[in-house]
Amino acid sequence: MSTQHVVKINLPGGYVSAGDLYEMLAVAEDAGAVDVRFGNRQQLYFTVDSAMLEDMETDMLRAGIDFELDAENYPNIISSYVCDSIFSQESWLREGVYRDIFDLFNYKPRLKINVVDRHQTFVSFFSGNFNFISSEVSNYWYWYIRFPKTSKFYCWPALIYSEDIPLVSQQAEKLIFENKSLFYDKAHADEQLFYIMLSKLLEVSTQAITEPLQLPDFYLPYYEGFNKYTNKYWLGIYRRNELFSISFLKDVCSLCIQNRIGQIYTTPWKSIIIKSIETNQRADWGLMLDKYRLNIKHAANELNWQIEDLCAEGLVLKQQLVREFEEADLRTYRLSFVIKTRPKTGLMGSVVIKVNPLGTFELLHTPNFNPNSKVYISCKKRVTRGRLTEELAAICNTFYENKLKSATKVEAAEDDEKTEVLSTQDIFSCKHCKTLYDPRYGDELNGISVGTRFDQITNAYTCSVCSASKSAFEKVEA
Repeated sequence: MSTQHVVKINLPGGYVSAGDLYEMLAVAEDAGAVDVRFGNRQQLYFTVDSAMLEDMETDMLRAGIDFELDAENYPNIISSYVCDSIFSQESWLREGVYRDIFDLFNYKPRLKINVVDRHQTFVSFFSGNFNFISSEVSNYWYWYIRFPKTSKFYCWPALIYSEDIPLVSQQAEKLIFENKSLFYDKAHADEQLFYIMLSKLLEVSTQAITEPLQLPDFYLPYYEGFNKYTNKYWLGIYRRNELFSISFLKDVCSLCIQNRIGQIYTTPWKSIIIKSIETNQRADWGLMLDKYRLNIKHAANELNWQIEDLCAEGLVLKQQLVREFEEADLRTYRLSFVIKTRPKTGLMGSVVIKVNPLGTFELLHTPNFNPNSKVYISCKKRVTRGRLTEELAAICNTFYENKLKSATKVEAAEDDEKTEVLSTQDIFSCKHCKTLYDPRYGDELNGISVGTRFDQITNAYTCSVCSASKSAFEKVEA
């Protein structure tokens, strides 16, 4: 009896040249595959029958294509490179910086690495183990570490230089795996010990953190269809069943090569994007979509879902909920949803639908509904499948009610001529990294809203930069 095997090919940074992708697709096709998928970490999947396995492995070796078979030992390095020039234009972070970083990775990471621009919200900030987030200082990055198989985050108390990201990642990964009893699957890993041990191994350029990371409000751009930027177009293609036919993608590669388009981008939303389409080339791309009868006008409330890779159960549930949301005419703008059927998948969203062992569901959401928050609130424990849409609609209503209340408070404050002047005792400073807590700004990373005084925050609060406890904060005297 034949067996199906899953082949995974990493596309570091979420991009691949048209020629390289064509070669991967040709090997997959020769091995009997008809379709491929793209994953949450911008990687490529296809399945192959056991009878074709040996020939496929030979072809992969001949083509110099690195792959994994029925394994996920080496997660793909993901990045917001796909956003460059189309979803994010404010940053110093550009194509050359991304490519320089990826070219310096001379090892295969066993931990998840994210390299993202702080101005975008298309690619998750904190879904990796090592999360490098661009700072306001050119070529320097915040480094947020999530110890493997935990939800414990630690912010390295200095900014990391771009070209040091691969070396820092390699040394940190080595330290964790050589000290599993301290840092692997340990909910209470000692971050200060980690800092001391790793600092002894590193000789890299760093910059002091002068202000904490400020995350933007979440907004998921519409990532499908033809869209104009500068004097060119980009094309986003999403597939409802997650399957891209190999024949279609081979034609995409051929047209890219013909039109001198160097690379193709994958997204964490399991879609692809082609950039740099000239105005006089747009008709050719339209004809290709016609040839394969591809729809590129799906509803926005279908595009804001994340499900695990190769998860039939999650895909079926997503399709059911999207259909019921559409029938209910439910507004989901600025929200994203995650379906989790497995523990510790690393997916992040505004609202999480967690499958319980007995077939019910737990519903969670972040305090401020920003999917990049690291904290979740459980609001419903055992929801039946028949009540899912109703309960999710209630959560959506809560989000919009909170937005209206927040807007009302802002308007009231602007109308009040007697603006409150905060005294120095209202501002607190972390004695370890000097991060300020100012109630005028709150702390979005920790779900603390604007106007919250420090004495109103629970004792579970931790510093957004170095993760020190609330007791480490002192009043600012001057």
